[in-house]
Parts: sequence; structure tokens; C-alpha cells
Amino acid sequence: MVAAGRRYLPRGWADFGLQLAIWFGFVFFYQLARGVADRHPERAFANGLRVVNFETHFTHRLYELTFQQFVDQRHWLGLAVSWTYWNSEFTVLGLALLFVYIRRNEAFTRFRNTILLANILGLFGYVFMPTAPPRLLGVGFADSHTDGLVQLAANPYAAMPSLHAADSLIVGIVLAVLCRRWWSKLFWIAWPAWVWFAVMATGNHFWLDCVAGLGVALLALGLVYGPAARRVATTHRA
Repeated sequence: MVAAGRRYLPRGWADFGLQLAIWFGFVFFYQLARGVADRHPERAFANGLRVVNFETHFTHRLYELTFQQFVDQRHWLGLAVSWTYWNSEFTVLGLALLFVYIRRNEAFTRFRNTILLANILGLFGYVFMPTAPPRLLGVGFADSHTDGLVQLAANPYAAMPSLHAADSLIVGIVLAVLCRRWWSKLFWIAWPAWVWFAVMATGNHFWLDCVAGLGVALLALGLVYGPAARRVATTHRA
């Protein structure tokens, strides 16, 4: 085990354990915030209906319903968007963090901090503005989440902002920059748009939730990467 750590882990087992502790510590606080949001389901449904009213006022339709109906007519596409919804926020994000930690360790700290900051900003939204997702609002969306994972691992009133949208944008940008092969860069450039489509087609987010998630991601990216970018720009001008 010690030899494997020296060979594959850039900073050894101690640092790897620290990174796991940081991540699972955040998961613990996420669950606390979820508990706070769960106490006010009436607010969550009222806020969700406000999103419906906003979108129908400005676009005169719910495009997310069109996406879901399109997907429901194609079984393979339905499986693909369902897989994406369940795995983009945990499996893909976790593997992306692991890849950067092992293969591009010099870029890991900023990547991790950006993800954590975006999620912390999202938690404030969940606590102060709990919002029910489209599939729970009774406005025509099918609710296909019938297993216990929703109650066990997910916040049912965490639609605004969409952290699926935020995290996929951060992962897509960082991996597109760090990966070296053209096809992998192309994949990660397209990844955020696919995730946004998937979360809307599964009835878990409105496009307005995704826009809010994009704002959270851009704010986190600017706060974490902005100072270094400004230093580089100042050095070049000098």
C-alpha cells in the first residue's frame, strides 16, 4: 500500500486522505442544508410555481416539457439522460477530481476549490430559496424517480440554482483545458450542454435553474482563477 501510494499518488497517502476528508466534510454540511430546506416544502412549491410563471410569461411555453416528451419517445435517449442525471454530479465529477489529482496535480487545488465554492453558493440558495423541481409541481412533467435514492441522497427541493449545471460547466472548462487530445477536449466542451439538456429532459430543472447554475459557476471560476489570471496579465504587460 505504501509503495502504491508513492508510485501513483503525487503527494502520498496523507494528502490523499486529507482531500477525501475535505470532500466528505462538505457532503456532511450539504446534508445539514438539505435538512433545513426539507422543513419548508410549502415555500419550495411556491418558489417552483414562481419559476413556472416567470418562464411562461416570457416564453409562453415550458420548453422543458418538449424536451421530456422528445426523450420519452426514444427509449435509448431516456436511458442516456437518466444515467447522466444520476452520475454527472457524483460519478463523473468524482472521477474528474481523481484524474486531475493524479495526472494534473498542479491544477487540482484550484479545480477543487472552484467546485467547493460553487456548491457552497448553491447551498445558500437551497436554504434561503428552496425550490421544488418541475417533476413535483403537477404542471405536466412525468416523475420517473421511483427508487429510494431520491430520499436517501438527493435534496428534493434543490432546483434553484442547478448545481448539475454549475458543476458540469466547471468540469467541462477545466478538463477541456487540461486534456491533451483533441477528441477529449471536444467531449468536455460538449459535456455541459448535454448535462443541461439531461436535467431538463428528466424534469429535474427548468432552464431558469440552469441559468442560475451557470451564474454560480462563472462567479466561482472568477473568484478562484481570476487573481492568477490578473497576475499573468500584469506580468505580460510589464
